[in-house]
Amino acid sequence: MRAGRKYFIYDVFTQRPLDGNPLAVVIDSEGLDTAAMQAIAREFNLSETAFVLPPKNPTHKACVRIFTPDYEMPFAGHPTVGTAIALSEMAEGNDLAGIFVLEENIGLVRCAIDKLNNGLFAEFDVPQLPEQLPLSADPEAIGAALGLGPHEIGFENHRVSLWSAGVPYIAVPVADLKAAAKVKLNNDAWVEFSPRKSEFAVASAYVYGRETVDHTSSFHARMIVPGNPSYEDPATGSAAAAFAGAIMRFDQPTDGSHRFWIEQGIEMGRPSRIRLEIDVAGGKLAAARIGGHAVRVAEGVLLA
Repeated sequence: MRAGRKYFIYDVFTQRPLDGNPLAVVIDSEGLDTAAMQAIAREFNLSETAFVLPPKNPTHKACVRIFTPDYEMPFAGHPTVGTAIALSEMAEGNDLAGIFVLEENIGLVRCAIDKLNNGLFAEFDVPQLPEQLPLSADPEAIGAALGLGPHEIGFENHRVSLWSAGVPYIAVPVADLKAAAKVKLNNDAWVEFSPRKSEFAVASAYVYGRETVDHTSSFHARMIVPGNPSYEDPATGSAAAAFAGAIMRFDQPTDGSHRFWIEQGIEMGRPSRIRLEIDVAGGKLAAARIGGHAVRVAEGVLLA
């Protein structure tokens, strides 16, 4: 491995350092093979690390590969937002705004950068619209695996459902903030019924409710990744993309564009804000976009 590869650490879906979801972005990753990228991601030990490579199509901005400490992801939201802002900040001529395409394993991801609230804001088109997948597990069993009783599962007409926009999540609606706060995943119980998303891991839990801490938020959310140990993610763009399917299914928004702010990470002390926009046409989801801020908190050089 060639030494001297620059990296940045960003906190994503926030404008405040040490809030949001941390991300490592390795610049100039050309020459790294999959095993080396996996080892570097394991070294950073963040939920995800993004590796920037030359694009296959020279009209695109970059190719981006995304790794957790254990496996490669086809797509993820906070690495897309953080990498887009990192590349924009590095642009020649300090051109901080613009539209470009990133090549990810899931396909082409169109990103737009703009200035919003005295900071850079990145938004990307969801490359794969959410699809509802079959879920045979009993909702009460799912709730029990999260430490919730039957009376704490569901609100209005929202019910437990499984969605994927490239990465699958079991979306679990909860009655209120109190129920959301008590969630604790029992990994052994969860893996018994959760469909596998890869050879390494099962689908994660996306707990959401209409009651929020911030009055400007539309939904309150938590995302728990199963494993030994399981862990919580402070902001999850791919889950918000999948959640667009649940919004369409249960809220049935009218034709037109709709914007939702999702708060996440509050229970773990890393508050985050994710903007989800959806376009509805003919009663069906036509497009979705995920957006958020990111702030650089560290940088360095890989010497290994």
